[in-house]
Amino acid sequence: MTTSGRYKVQSIDYKKQTMVVYDPAMSTCSILQPHHDFVMTDVESVVIPPSSDTVFALLNCSIDSPVLNRYKNLCFNFSGHSCDELYGGCNAFRVFRSFTNSSPPCCFTGYDTVKYMSMNILDCSHYTSFINVDGLMGIGPADWVYGMKLSYAVPDTGCGRCTRSGGACGYDTETGSNGDIGGAQKLALRTKFHAFALVVGALIYFVIFI
Repeated sequence: MTTSGRYKVQSIDYKKQTMVVYDPAMSTCSILQPHHDFVMTDVESVVIPPSSDTVFALLNCSIDSPVLNRYKNLCFNFSGHSCDELYGGCNAFRVFRSFTNSSPPCCFTGYDTVKYMSMNILDCSHYTSFINVDGLMGIGPADWVYGMKLSYAVPDTGCGRCTRSGGACGYDTETGSNGDIGGAQKLALRTKFHAFALVVGALIYFVIFI
């Protein structure tokens, strides 16, 4: 959940520490939604920032849009795709071409653009976003994966050291935190066993030799 709405988690990659979310209020190739901004708080944008392979497409922009003029360097090409391809290949976006003989401007950009400028400031009516852009060469927009890939980090609670030493990491009810709940117990048991073995050995020696 962010400031601009609730998003459905599509998948989580624990190894890469990323998760794919889908904004049900966002326009896609198959559905045109009402005007909508994507907003994250400063904390959210630091804790779960969109990954670098998430691209935002700003659609139906006016010729006065700042990303077509002063900030045109914020727009880029990716995998050989174009605005015409979006407007022509998506049923939802063809409506933008119905009023003119040409496609209205659009902009492929990164998250930072929509982070600092709302759709009203950008002077674009809609946006969409898609992921895994490096693998979209030669693939039409109808087959893109629409959504956002967010990165996250897990605080180091010592679980790595714990599991490497043969322990078990989990929630310790005594300390109220995550940590080694198996390694210390195993070590204590091994220590007690060694002490017991020494005592038994000493008794056997005493019985036999004394």
